[in-house]
Amino acid sequence: MGLSVANNVTSITAQHNLNKASMGVAKSVEKLSSGLKINRGADGPAALVISEKHRAQIAGLNQAIDNTEKASSVVQTAEGALNEINSLLVKVRTLAIDSANSGVNDDDALAANQAEITNALDTINRIANNTQFGNKKLLDGSAGVSGTATDTDVTFLKATSTTTAGTYAVAVTTVGERALVDSGTSGTAQTTALAADEIMTINDVTVSLTAGMSQAQVVNRINEFTGQTGVIADVDAGSTRLYSEAFGSAQSLTVVSNVAAAGDSSGFGTTSTTDNGIDIVGTIGGTSFSGVGNILTANSGVAKGLSLSLAADTGADAFSTVTGAQGNLTVTDNSLVFQIGANKDQTANIAIQKVNPNGLGLGVVGNQFSNLNDIEVTSGNKAQDALEVIDAAIDDVTNLRGALGAFQSNTLESTANNLRATLENTVNAESIIRDTDFASEIAAFTKGQVLVQAGTSMLSNANQIPQSILSLLR
Repeated sequence: MGLSVANNVTSITAQHNLNKASMGVAKSVEKLSSGLKINRGADGPAALVISEKHRAQIAGLNQAIDNTEKASSVVQTAEGALNEINSLLVKVRTLAIDSANSGVNDDDALAANQAEITNALDTINRIANNTQFGNKKLLDGSAGVSGTATDTDVTFLKATSTTTAGTYAVAVTTVGERALVDSGTSGTAQTTALAADEIMTINDVTVSLTAGMSQAQVVNRINEFTGQTGVIADVDAGSTRLYSEAFGSAQSLTVVSNVAAAGDSSGFGTTSTTDNGIDIVGTIGGTSFSGVGNILTANSGVAKGLSLSLAADTGADAFSTVTGAQGNLTVTDNSLVFQIGANKDQTANIAIQKVNPNGLGLGVVGNQFSNLNDIEVTSGNKAQDALEVIDAAIDDVTNLRGALGAFQSNTLESTANNLRATLENTVNAESIIRDTDFASEIAAFTKGQVLVQAGTSMLSNANQIPQSILSLLR
């Protein structure tokens, strides 16, 4: 190549190589200072796309782990409240056993036990209504499967996770009945004041009547003993009518007096009269089910686990439930749903049934009490039936605690462990793609520094070459 002044190609070549070396050093500095070998799309388009997807997944996995831990806190809150309810039920059971010891207890002792049980049930109700996580209530049924009836004579009691959400038509085909004895049917209706003192025996409880009592006063006197007899008195079509507080075949009513039936007596006579109630039969969603008392429970099909009660009729039929079509009951699944995965629809849910006393111990066959809220221990017989309902309520609560425990252990905690393992591997994959390998990058940086120094020196020498032309011009 000849010597020229107009173009110094050697200098241009040196500049080009120096620029390349300088750019290499600048990139190495950026990678070493940021810790990332992919800082922009130009550093590796495909690698950037993959690593950004990994970053999104990593963020999702971290949040999913947090979600499972929060979900565990919710479950533990509910389980802690259920533990206290369990303790109260054990105490109630102890009181019922004490009341069943009828050979020892007098009426005052039974009344004291009943008062304590009532207080315990109020506390259970309060715990069920007030237990919440943040503003979300957990044990009043709003975090489980709930129901709304279109007819005021239908009351939703509870549903379970086996109950399919939807709308179910409700109809009563056989009315539930209370045990009933009517003086106008079994004896003679009272028409005047009592002519003499009289002793009635109602369900083995003695009720003393005083001469001169009107029919209304006789009714009021009988109702003073309702807590012991489980019997309500009223006047229907001129006759004194007695019927059990509760419905169903487990209800029995026996009445006898020491005075013959007459218009100037209670009217029930000296012959013992006994009657038993009848359990309700009805349809839920077109399927027939036999109930207990006035409670219908679906034990099969899509409505399985759904329990509802039917109200008493009014007036002359107050001893029986309503009958015929009773509108619709809409079941809604309000189960707690937890997002426990990093992607769409990776959720888990659990329904927490209501644990109010009126939702526990439902449908015990052959029992005079329809649920825990109804129990009484004011007599040995009632205490025995109360024990059966309390045991059913304990089963309800412990089964729910077991379900919550299994959900926490097998679903939430196992999922969290799996998420942590997945997070570890995903972070490792993202690191391989995007993180700077400091050993190799420092070597490249050192090489670049040497090239910059050499290039700078060579550029200086290349810029001196045209000066040699001056010696030819002398």
